[in-house]
Amino acid sequence: MSSPLATADAPFGRVLTAMITPFAPDGSLDLVTAQKVAGYLVDNGNDGLVVSGTTGESPTTNPDEDGRLLTAVLEAVGDRATVVAGVGNNDTQASARLARQAAAEGAHGLLLVSPYYNKPPQAGLVRHFLTVTEAGGETPVMLYDIPGRAGVRIAFDSYLAVAQDERIVAVKDAVGDLPGGCRVMAETGLALYSGDDGLNLPWLACGAAGVVSVVAHVAGRAYADMVAAVDAGDLATARRINRDLLPVVAAIMPPTSQGAIMSKAALQLLGVLEHRTVRSPYVEADDDQVAGLRSVLRSAGFLAAG
Repeated sequence: MSSPLATADAPFGRVLTAMITPFAPDGSLDLVTAQKVAGYLVDNGNDGLVVSGTTGESPTTNPDEDGRLLTAVLEAVGDRATVVAGVGNNDTQASARLARQAAAEGAHGLLLVSPYYNKPPQAGLVRHFLTVTEAGGETPVMLYDIPGRAGVRIAFDSYLAVAQDERIVAVKDAVGDLPGGCRVMAETGLALYSGDDGLNLPWLACGAAGVVSVVAHVAGRAYADMVAAVDAGDLATARRINRDLLPVVAAIMPPTSQGAIMSKAALQLLGVLEHRTVRSPYVEADDDQVAGLRSVLRSAGFLAAG
């Protein structure tokens, strides 16, 4: 199923949140709250959502839960936002099964991360990407290059090879190599999405299609305004938005925690989540972390004083 917002330059929209997966206090999947979160995000500046990604704690969810979550989010917002299903795994056949399931459920796109921990050679990466893409039928694919988690970076020649498949249309970049990413955009035809909130503005200025953001759980509208400012050539406004968001990025993506943990704490502070339950090996944000986050969100104007 194609996205309602797809364009040639931005095949998955412009501002996508890497959405958390809500859990009940006992750790079970909470689909009612997932639909609430999805609606909140789309109502607040996001034109796309990625479900069952890293921030969705996908290493701890099973394929049945991934399928039910995708269906629930599509039901809630699939007519007004791009819904991308994370299908990445370090087992190619397991990823292929997830891709088939997501395509059958009607996902608008697939997010396919490099196989993590295995550290395959580049030929193995290429085969993995093409095999999983084929399993997803005609569903467009966004690769995800994050060597800090995967242990291996996608080489430029590998991008050239997989870009021959017309279903592979984009990459979420969490490498941080601006010249390398610019070369990928210029020579492969792939759209690039920033996968690092601290680099959203530099990537947009370089011509990225959009962002796949964790901080957009609270700042989706601000990032949409940043995208619009860059499109209009108003870099002064884009720089101001970026400057104002720096403390929020630091609070939600601190080196001592994880985006999923702090995003759930933020949504709880905003009244969107009742519980900030995470699955082990994550642990919930503690009281000191929540207090610090509350202060930052208030200072940034995302949370009322009181």
